[in-house]
Amino acid sequence: MYKVLKREKIVPNIHLLVIESDAIYKNAQAGEFVVVRADERGERIPLNLVDWDKNSVSMMFMEIGTSTRKFAALKAGDEIATLVGPLGKPTEMTKGKKILCLGGCYGIGALYPVIRAFKEQDNTVVTAIEARSAYLLYWQEKLKKYSDEFYEITRDGTQGLQGHINDFLQEYLRTNAVDLVYVQGCTYLTYLSSETTRPYGIKTIVGLNPIMVDATGMCGVCRVIINGETKFGCVDGPEFDGHQVDWENLLSRRKIYLKEEVYSLSFYECEKYG
Repeated sequence: MYKVLKREKIVPNIHLLVIESDAIYKNAQAGEFVVVRADERGERIPLNLVDWDKNSVSMMFMEIGTSTRKFAALKAGDEIATLVGPLGKPTEMTKGKKILCLGGCYGIGALYPVIRAFKEQDNTVVTAIEARSAYLLYWQEKLKKYSDEFYEITRDGTQGLQGHINDFLQEYLRTNAVDLVYVQGCTYLTYLSSETTRPYGIKTIVGLNPIMVDATGMCGVCRVIINGETKFGCVDGPEFDGHQVDWENLLSRRKIYLKEEVYSLSFYECEKYG
């Protein structure tokens, strides 16, 4: 069992979960994830690592279904049944480049360790985060610390620029040279961003969220088609070149494994939850 050090609602539907661990930090890198399970009868859920230190690991999750509701009910001192990681491949690092990082919804938290790592490698980091309204934005000060430029976008115009983050992306690319675009968020955001950068030929790395079960490459549930080849989100990802992702296949597979209602929520969750 693993002790909960903190569970905090950051904004409506988005929670921070901090679990005691004195080992994962030794190998943790930006872009990796952990698998957690609330109790012995619960399902295994992959969550992005958003931070770590010598006695804990932190992750962000969106409260949607039964399992995430269990996590949302946790308090300091409680225990969870499973904590496995770090898993997946870390974000590929580069030096001396200008990198535009986009995040929405739970993806805002997932940006944090990545832009920190990019900045530590002497890159110029431009960060843009989006939510439906100002009250759904979070971690601005943490992200600003490692950003050379920082933008907030709200669709209702209550904070920062008004519109969709893809509108910002289109405008920014028209007037600025960028070497790499990095995107974390729902499938809708990663897909749309990839299609927007495609005509510019700018490499675009996206964090995918295919359905996972064992997260070790054994079950094959998380398989995705990348550049015409079958890959596994858990061991080959979770980050891939967005221009090589077979998006139609990814979305259809999510629909197979989830009820229609949940699938629709996943694809359009940015529109509903920010």
